[in-house]
Amino acid sequence: MKRLTLLLLVLLSAGLFAATVLADTPPPGDTTTATTTATTTTAPAVVPDGVILAGVAIGGLAPDAAAQAVTDAFDRTVTLRYDATRIDVSPSLLGVSVPVESAIAKALTVPPSTVLTLRATVNNLLIRSFIAKIASRFDRKPVSSRLLLRNFKPFVTQPVIGLTIDRASGVRDLSDALVHGTRSTIVLRAKLTKPQLTPSTIGPVIVIKRASNQLTLYNGMKVVRRFEVATGQTIYPTPLGKFQIVVKWKNPWWYPPASPWAKGDKPVPPGPGNPLGTRWMGLSSPGVGIHGTPEDGSIGYSLSHGCIRMHIPQAEWLFNHVNVGTPVYIVSS
Repeated sequence: MKRLTLLLLVLLSAGLFAATVLADTPPPGDTTTATTTATTTTAPAVVPDGVILAGVAIGGLAPDAAAQAVTDAFDRTVTLRYDATRIDVSPSLLGVSVPVESAIAKALTVPPSTVLTLRATVNNLLIRSFIAKIASRFDRKPVSSRLLLRNFKPFVTQPVIGLTIDRASGVRDLSDALVHGTRSTIVLRAKLTKPQLTPSTIGPVIVIKRASNQLTLYNGMKVVRRFEVATGQTIYPTPLGKFQIVVKWKNPWWYPPASPWAKGDKPVPPGPGNPLGTRWMGLSSPGVGIHGTPEDGSIGYSLSHGCIRMHIPQAEWLFNHVNVGTPVYIVSS
């Protein structure tokens, strides 16, 4: 009886085991497999908080977004200005290249709040050519004032100040802005060159009206003083045209010219009887000059042998207010 009971227990146990195995084993013909999949989720990489690259805050941004932000900063238009003229230029026209990928890769590895720099590369030849083109628009040579005679009066044209753009500083400042991604307006500097002659530097000008026997001293276009003078006789006329003072003598000797009217005359030393008075201002017309005369009665008339005579004190005054090179216009009026 005990042996039967034990056998039944064994059989029952075997049946239960078989039932259990069958329960975990798919039925014949069933291809369904019970599997369990373990999924691992990786958080996307972002730039640490507070990181600044080339002046651009990229902390907390994904790499692509950070790269775009930095690229946009370097792609901004550069502005140059001279006087009231503004010139905008795209960095792409100047060969700018930004190694943004490697910079972002580094930014992902630094501690929070790190400040990083970034340098672009540029085409220096394109930059120099660009600045040269701008300079050619503004560069100009100085032009001196011109002394003319209008309506028997001196007229001085306006000068032109010379201007040369400082190309070296323009290239340097533009390159720096492109390399570092900064975009402050670049103010172009220029060197100004004054012309040799301006209205304020023309100085004394003499106008002699032959028919009126009048000499006027100007400072540029401004009247300084007028004088009555004697001019040449009809047979020995004072020449017309533009001349200049070429020599100044105090207490001159008078030497007889090679002319029939002076034939047989001898040189006269300085003194009261000297035909030239005490001052001689020789003109670029040979043998013609402005001088004093002891013959005061000839002043106001055409009685000289071609020279311009003045009262001796007035000739001395004029002598002190003109220079070698002073222009002298003699007109028919």
